[in-house]
Amino acid sequence: MSVFRSFLFAPGNHPRRVEKSFQLGSDAVILDLEDACPIAEKVATRAVVAAALETPRSCKGYVRVNALSTQFGFGDILAVTTKNVDGLIVPKIETAEELQRADWLVGQIEDEQRLPVGSLDIIPIIETGRGLANIRAIAEAGTRVRRLAFGAGDFTLDMNIAWNANEAELGSYRSAIVLASRAAGLEPPIDTVWVDLRNKEGFVQSVRRIKDMGFQGKLCIHPDQVPIVNQIFTPSDEQVARARKIVQAFKEAESSGSVAIQLDGQFIDYPFLYQAERVLAAYAKMTS
Repeated sequence: MSVFRSFLFAPGNHPRRVEKSFQLGSDAVILDLEDACPIAEKVATRAVVAAALETPRSCKGYVRVNALSTQFGFGDILAVTTKNVDGLIVPKIETAEELQRADWLVGQIEDEQRLPVGSLDIIPIIETGRGLANIRAIAEAGTRVRRLAFGAGDFTLDMNIAWNANEAELGSYRSAIVLASRAAGLEPPIDTVWVDLRNKEGFVQSVRRIKDMGFQGKLCIHPDQVPIVNQIFTPSDEQVARARKIVQAFKEAESSGSVAIQLDGQFIDYPFLYQAERVLAAYAKMTS
């Protein structure tokens, strides 16, 4: 399983920034054909993006296509669905049927290009009120999708919500995406970007907040955000040591017929063991 703590956006129409983006330490790079690409350059940028993903890289390479409801979405998918692309970010998904159409289209292209059907990842972004209202159906649509993403910029615009630094207004919507993902058996979702680049402390608090809410990673719009996200989502040495201690203590307790113990004054039973095992598994993935 891949590690998805940080996704770094790069404008697809800027070749030098695209080239540099793969060297900045993110778990995945998203070459953008949507918001960061001017309308006049969208069609021409498709070939630029596809060519950029043919070069060697040390992280996953995704493309954010334009929404299927636009004049560019269909052509984007046709142009960039190749063996060199790890996945597509599909914005403004609002219904299960819309996601199923995207999945079907990519599957047809995979079959035509003799690629393993289902090999290309699709990450839909939920960023409208209608999309969030249909979140359970979208999560349970029966597609190849393994994780969802949240886009607060367009969502707050659509809902006429003020996006404040403490993000309290987003809490219930984020929780709805986490819950729907879990109920559908998907991986934890990916959280929205942070747009106030001057407010570093606010960004740090946002990353910590969404990690505690059950997200697995965050979308990034600036290289300086990547190491912060990676660090917060990587278990600390203290957390790893504690997890190992719990696993070892529980193993010893089980051998003597006990499944509920005290460790350093804390009651420990199976949920704590499973959480500790999860921490160690995540750490192993992130440091391998």
